Amino acid sequence: MTEDFETPGWVHDAVFYQIFPDRFAKSRRVQKATNLEDWLSPPTAHGYKGGDLLGVYEKLDYLQDLGINAIYFNPIFQSASNHRYHTHDYMKVDPMLGGDKALKKLLRAAHQRNIRVVLDGVFNHASRGFFQFNDILENGAQSAYIDWFDIRGYPLNAYQGDPNYRCWWGLPALPEFNTDNPQVRSFIYSVAQYWVDEGIDGWRLDVPFEIDDDPFWQEFRQVVKKANPRAYITGEIGGDASRWLAGDQFDAVMNYMLTYGIWLYFGGADANQELFGQWLQHVPGMGTLDLAGFVHYVEGLLTRYPHQAVLAQMNLLDSHDTTRCLTLFNGRKDLFLLAVLFYMTYPGAPCVYYGDEIGMEGGQDPDCRRAFPWDSNHWDSAILGFYQKCINLRHAHPALRSGDFKTVYARDDVMVFVRRLEQDQLLVAFNRSDQTQHINVTVSGIFADGSVLKHELSNGVLAVRDGMLLELVLAPFSGVVMSKI
Repeated sequence: MTEDFETPGWVHDAVFYQIFPDRFAKSRRVQKATNLEDWLSPPTAHGYKGGDLLGVYEKLDYLQDLGINAIYFNPIFQSASNHRYHTHDYMKVDPMLGGDKALKKLLRAAHQRNIRVVLDGVFNHASRGFFQFNDILENGAQSAYIDWFDIRGYPLNAYQGDPNYRCWWGLPALPEFNTDNPQVRSFIYSVAQYWVDEGIDGWRLDVPFEIDDDPFWQEFRQVVKKANPRAYITGEIGGDASRWLAGDQFDAVMNYMLTYGIWLYFGGADANQELFGQWLQHVPGMGTLDLAGFVHYVEGLLTRYPHQAVLAQMNLLDSHDTTRCLTLFNGRKDLFLLAVLFYMTYPGAPCVYYGDEIGMEGGQDPDCRRAFPWDSNHWDSAILGFYQKCINLRHAHPALRSGDFKTVYARDDVMVFVRRLEQDQLLVAFNRSDQTQHINVTVSGIFADGSVLKHELSNGVLAVRDGMLLELVLAPFSGVVMSKI
């Protein structure tokens, strides 16, 4: 591991909010196409809803009231798809989103509110509309850009027949870059630096494992950190990420490994296993987890990577690529709220997928990308209130952001752990069972006798006597957080 590995301190304190730009909010100030899908109609693979960056700008009050202090955007550059992973121009914000001016306005306003902004970097592949690839379509072997891609014949079969060039997942719309080409490397690095210079606070890297080249990502880090040492670099890695988290490539990853554990324990047999999709291929042989397995698993994740990376992990319950967690749990709100409380109190930076906080549901892609319903009559106010409490709790207690993690009780589907940072000390307990649990927790060496702990999510106090926290009562499928007074 790199000895001076340090991740941005602001990330340790962050609560991220992931926004799929076409589906969050749309402003009347951005001109719209005439054939947009109805905002609340079921999403389709190719249809647009018309969300834009000025719409996000107009909803910053909502995000701030929720407690959000960092936004992760799915791609925003000029593209030919509603998800914008088919990049046409890496140097221009899509006009449908309001263009460059909208991003500048949003960045300025977000930063005034101490909200950071992280963009999605799609650097493994471009699109058929990307200028250099389009030049090959026009000029064939005479193009000056044939070495930017892995071309295997002319003319290119870009629209009919099997593609005769390397493309992501065999999709002809997504030609893969030849990152062995110094010109391509220089281009990608220039994109990364340009937008950091423009004021973004970091990059989320799309499928970075597809660029199987450590020096490439080491150079990428050097470019980004030179532009802004506090910029955040996180990668989309579905499995073990040790290779990328040694201090010379990424700061963190989207912590899908944690997501799987949460799905398999809190959802468990009550979850719709068919909706897991292909994600569990990253943890072969792991079925539903019992409590002992879950504790072992989540504790193992904390020692798998350097501590600086653990503090900067982007923890998530779901994303634009997965079934929404509430749907995965078959609408079991009680289990969902347990999962929310766990990932809000676990080390790393939680990331809220837009709409989870109001109880949005959605199956596999594209259903997980529904538009946000701004009529509050469509919101689950209980879920929203719970999110606000958990986020406020995280902001109020440094121990939840940077403190150590110690499990002190695990039996009968009840887990209790302690988070500590100097004088800030909290106890978090979960009851995954369908029975009310009355437990006594040994806390000697953690809380001194006579210490008084208060409930943070409800009313009441308990005192420590003879090294024990006595008669902690947990209702079925519920959790509590207690802090030392």
